[in-house]
Amino acid sequence: MSEYGYVRVSCADQNAARQMDAMGKMGLGEGQILVDRESGKDFDRGEYKRLVKLLKKGDLLYILSIDRLGRNYDEIQNQWRVLTKEKGIDIVVLDMPLLDTRRSKDLLGTFISDLVLQLLSFVAQNERENIRKRQADGIAAAKARGVRFGRPEKELPANFGELVGQWERGEVSTSDMLVLCEIGKSTFYAKVREYRVLRLKTDK
Repeated sequence: MSEYGYVRVSCADQNAARQMDAMGKMGLGEGQILVDRESGKDFDRGEYKRLVKLLKKGDLLYILSIDRLGRNYDEIQNQWRVLTKEKGIDIVVLDMPLLDTRRSKDLLGTFISDLVLQLLSFVAQNERENIRKRQADGIAAAKARGVRFGRPEKELPANFGELVGQWERGEVSTSDMLVLCEIGKSTFYAKVREYRVLRLKTDK
């Protein structure tokens, strides 16, 4: 029987120390712990896929919490089934001792474990959705206060208006304008539109 630990953090700058410490307390070395740092855009978990291939019947897997297996109720339930039924391994969820498949393998024990798993999976998904809502509400409130997100806008040359005039008369090419203003084409056209609107208002 082989023992493994799986650690997942949701972005590159999130600290995995707590999960790693928990794995260390179980006596696992670095070679037994697989770590995924999931990007915000997708759920591509290369180390988890490698782990599933490594696992053999009778192996033991440690995870700190049930939400390390997936991002929502269905995903967690599906991965639990793949690991325990298809791969035939045991799982220990360190922050929930009731979810230790090595114990109570009789009908009642399995029933209790399944109930706990379903409840925790629901709680994990619900918490994730609440976090998203709080983030969205926070961003909306910040925008209402005038907080700007993203990279700061590129400062245009002081003589941008004069350059636009030359560009409109065909004296300066678009590619030269992009170099002079140090901006991309889409940003350039957006700034030209803004300048023209401002010019119309000024002319009035």
